[in-house]
Amino acid sequence: MEEQYSVKRRLDENLQILKDKLGYKTTFDLIVRTIQAAHKKGALIFLDGFVNDYAVIEIMKSLMRIPRGGLTVNALEHLLHDYLPFYEISTADDLQDAMVQVLSGTMLLLIDGVCTVFVLDVRQYPVRGIEEPDLERVTRGSREGFVETALFNVNLIRRRIRDPMLRFEALQVGRRSRTDVLVGYIADIADPSLIQEVKKRIERIDRDAIPMGGKNLEEYILGTSINPLPVTRYTERPDVAAAHLYEGHVVILVDTTPFALIVPVTAWHFTQHAEEYFQNPPIGTYLRWVRTLGIFLSLVLIPIWYILAESTNLPSWLEFVGPREAGRVPLWLQFVLLEIGLDIIRMALIHTPNALATSLGLVGATLLGDLAVSIGLFTGEAILYTAVVAIGTFATPSLEFSLAIRLFRFFLFFGSALFGWLGLGVTSLITLLIFGLTRSFGVPYLWPLIPLDWPALLRIIFRYPIPQVAVRPRMTKPKDIRAMPREKK
Repeated sequence: MEEQYSVKRRLDENLQILKDKLGYKTTFDLIVRTIQAAHKKGALIFLDGFVNDYAVIEIMKSLMRIPRGGLTVNALEHLLHDYLPFYEISTADDLQDAMVQVLSGTMLLLIDGVCTVFVLDVRQYPVRGIEEPDLERVTRGSREGFVETALFNVNLIRRRIRDPMLRFEALQVGRRSRTDVLVGYIADIADPSLIQEVKKRIERIDRDAIPMGGKNLEEYILGTSINPLPVTRYTERPDVAAAHLYEGHVVILVDTTPFALIVPVTAWHFTQHAEEYFQNPPIGTYLRWVRTLGIFLSLVLIPIWYILAESTNLPSWLEFVGPREAGRVPLWLQFVLLEIGLDIIRMALIHTPNALATSLGLVGATLLGDLAVSIGLFTGEAILYTAVVAIGTFATPSLEFSLAIRLFRFFLFFGSALFGWLGLGVTSLITLLIFGLTRSFGVPYLWPLIPLDWPALLRIIFRYPIPQVAVRPRMTKPKDIRAMPREKK
């Protein structure tokens, strides 16, 4: 239980409580600046580096210009309406609430004899420049990406949705961290039950902090299990977030996290990319088909090739499958080593400085691969098909979905290596069942394929021209199903 400290009339008592609780003179960045307002003692309390210096100076000048006796009657109203030249002002009647506010970056104003703390939002967060996201690049379109400050991310979305029904509700998570979490939706489109369910799950979180931001929040509100499939979509692009809001989804922004979480989602959300919508519909459709083919091949190509390579009675048109000379390592172990080697190279590239990343890639892919084939450790076909699978994996727009596909590929491969076609069939059926039973906020993961919604499935298969998309996806249960009004007869 948090302690409650009501605001006292005496300034010294309030200051002593705040200084003791906030560690004044122990923590170097807590600033307590005493002032005079209408010949009454006052104090400003803030964290160094979080406030806008010019705004603070103007506020101090205004307070020092209050005439003697200016705070004797209706002091609260006078301060708010006549003497404070600032627009983001609130009040707190409890010192515990005031401490939470100052730790969030706002500035507190206390006046002797006034039993209210004034909270002035003069925050100026340190923030990096807005850049194009590395994981969601496009050849055409916006170069803007989310940053670590949630308020700026809201502004990026509002630039694209000038709708009075757009809402962003602020919640706080973490007894100690008090991390700001913003739940965004369009009120006359999004399903009210979905909004309430998202808020209820967030409010249920009872932990000290969510230090990893959005990823920690996802595990709390969606649960963790042995199922590797992601059930929320991450995006660093404000235009993608805006498009999903128009479809009835809920967008969750977490302060200090440069991406948004989108719920609910299906498997197809992880196979689509913004690039498809910055090209003409036929080209967008082609790109979608090629990308989907790459994702499918990354899942099944190696298990199927391994079974064919180990088979002795192949038809003549498949006789090219399989290595001409066996390597020194069993074929199944070659694939395992190659998969693990690719993961090691990928992780090494993440931790390698950019100036050396290209050199490491050349060493890993060219020198080691060529040498391994020369000495007979790997066969050329094993490296070839592993490379094709790697390309399909990297073509997957969602990193989380591609990693999940990789685990399922291991599952299918070991089933194929142990039991042949029967093992591939059983493991494929189990994989399909996992996909079919997975849900995101109650939405089936394979919708609109299972359950079948033919018009929606056609929009998944083909990239429709935007003017022809007249209805929103039914899976989000939008209040307003039509994206455009019916034509008048």
